[in-house]
Amino acid sequence: MTRTTTPHELTADDLYLFAEGTHGRLADKLGAHPYAGGTSFAVWAPNAEQVSVIGDFNGWDAGADPLSPVRSSGIWSGAVDGARPGHGYKFHILSRHGGYRVDKADPFAFHSELPPRTGSVVWDLAYDWSDADWLAARGEQSALASPMSIYEIHAGSWRRGPDGGWLGYRDLAHQLADHASDLGFTHVELLPVMEHPFSGSWGYQTTGYFSPTARFGTPQDLMFLVDHLHQRGLGVILDWVPSHFPSDEHGLAFFDGTHLFEHADPRRGYHPDWHTLIFNYGRDEVRSFLLSSADHWLRTYHADGLRVDAVASMLYLDYSRKAGEWLPNVHGGRENLEAVSFLRRLNEDVYREHPGAQTFAEESTAWPMVSRPTDVGGLGFGFKWDMGWMHDTLQHLRREPIHRRYHHGELTFRQVYAYSENFVLPLSHDEVVHGKGSLLGKMPGDDWQAFANLRLLLGSLWAQPGKKLLFMGGELGQRAEWDHDASVSWHLRDDPAHEGILRWVRDLNALHRSEPALHALDVDPLGFEWIDAADAEGGTLCFLRRGEGARDVVVVAINLTPMLHERFRIGLPEGGVWREALNSDSEVYGGSGAGNLGRVEAEPTPWHDRSHSARIVLPPLACVFLCPGAP
Repeated sequence: MTRTTTPHELTADDLYLFAEGTHGRLADKLGAHPYAGGTSFAVWAPNAEQVSVIGDFNGWDAGADPLSPVRSSGIWSGAVDGARPGHGYKFHILSRHGGYRVDKADPFAFHSELPPRTGSVVWDLAYDWSDADWLAARGEQSALASPMSIYEIHAGSWRRGPDGGWLGYRDLAHQLADHASDLGFTHVELLPVMEHPFSGSWGYQTTGYFSPTARFGTPQDLMFLVDHLHQRGLGVILDWVPSHFPSDEHGLAFFDGTHLFEHADPRRGYHPDWHTLIFNYGRDEVRSFLLSSADHWLRTYHADGLRVDAVASMLYLDYSRKAGEWLPNVHGGRENLEAVSFLRRLNEDVYREHPGAQTFAEESTAWPMVSRPTDVGGLGFGFKWDMGWMHDTLQHLRREPIHRRYHHGELTFRQVYAYSENFVLPLSHDEVVHGKGSLLGKMPGDDWQAFANLRLLLGSLWAQPGKKLLFMGGELGQRAEWDHDASVSWHLRDDPAHEGILRWVRDLNALHRSEPALHALDVDPLGFEWIDAADAEGGTLCFLRRGEGARDVVVVAINLTPMLHERFRIGLPEGGVWREALNSDSEVYGGSGAGNLGRVEAEPTPWHDRSHSARIVLPPLACVFLCPGAP
């Protein structure tokens, strides 16, 4: 039986904010909300002639439980006695246009049927959280001056169960926390866990903007995962995709017989790269939908950040389009002004409503001020992925060492722009899939040289200014590229060379956290100085990192060649003893063991325009970290 009065009554303020495009809490009002004895339902379908809710509670009968329009809002609502948590349901929509009929999953569903089934599931989101202490202090862990080292994973292929199937969120929680904590990461980033029909999209073709995928369990199971990671001192970042969505009939596409969530014109509404549909950011109700989705993952699931996917595709109207395949904005330009406005509002809402949370933009162009505040003209993100660093560094290290001297600028160019944004340096999933090979597989030379080059790559990542991100498998030098239908090659831990990579990552994270010079001024030009950036012929790079304290200094020397430099002189900022804090060529990491026996002595011999210097052993294809003071 359907009643027109619902326990989650939409107020005049709700309708006003929804239509204005500023409602950020629609999850409290639309969708399915259980109450004692039944469930209230509400869905936005302004171009529908009739809407009813069908499900397990009424035999999926389109005539049993019709919904009623809520004023002129385009929302249909009603309450169904007997509908309870666990019941599957959809909305049956008869459009005003051409008699179009369709059964749609709930855009605001809190839970979904396990794919390939496509229904929504009535669900109660009650959960007893135990992470209050974490939430109160989490801002310190994600601050610009704090060490941030992110371990990126795909939940379906990080580790498989004994039967080869997926691990559930709860099983994942303990094993993932143990691994990430042991290696010293500060955050875990999950590729999208929002519901999606096609596993091969890795979650990036989302249908459930309020529903975690049922592949790994219930909403409470995901809450347990986040809660447990928080209790183990790990932040949680969720990938979130407001840039496009799939065209599956049960999803958002052509929702009420019209292009409701997407643009009608394919020159604005169709994404040629992914064959998906693009949100209409100029439609106020769509903005409210997306703002509410972001809020839901931060509020309901206690996420500490959102990594916003494919921001460049949102910002440019001509993204991946040829002349004549796109429509300019009102000024005749290529900028998507509605998307820019939406992103600014998104970030303003996140930082106002969720203290300590951060947003991260995957933005691959030179769009200015992505991570600058909106009140000075920026987009308002906390951080931006440095795709240029990733591309240039991988391109350089893929070269045979004999050729690197001709491309030295690939490693030095970053300092031209390194402080234009608050950067995360990503060695992400995108670099180890679709035939690109694993990180180890990209490295030239024989097996010894490949491992040395990989340690050099990872050392360079942790040495550079910027927050760190490493995709699963990279921490043990996995040989195969990522396969979303398999597991990380954990058996490689039995191989000393791979175990050496794991140990190297663990020690890099430890030094990163213990030395303020390696994180405190990540976004400040005062945190970096070249010692020698010009030795292309010798294949070396030397620089220092600084913190705020006078002795917060780390010197980094990199050898990009397989030649051992036994008496390499390097300029140092002060005299005395310098300890060799890390050396990627140490035998414990699988190296040759060339090094400085833990320390070097700085002499009052000027070098590299500095008052002191030291002769050091600079091992082949290696990265050496020196810190002032005796070991």
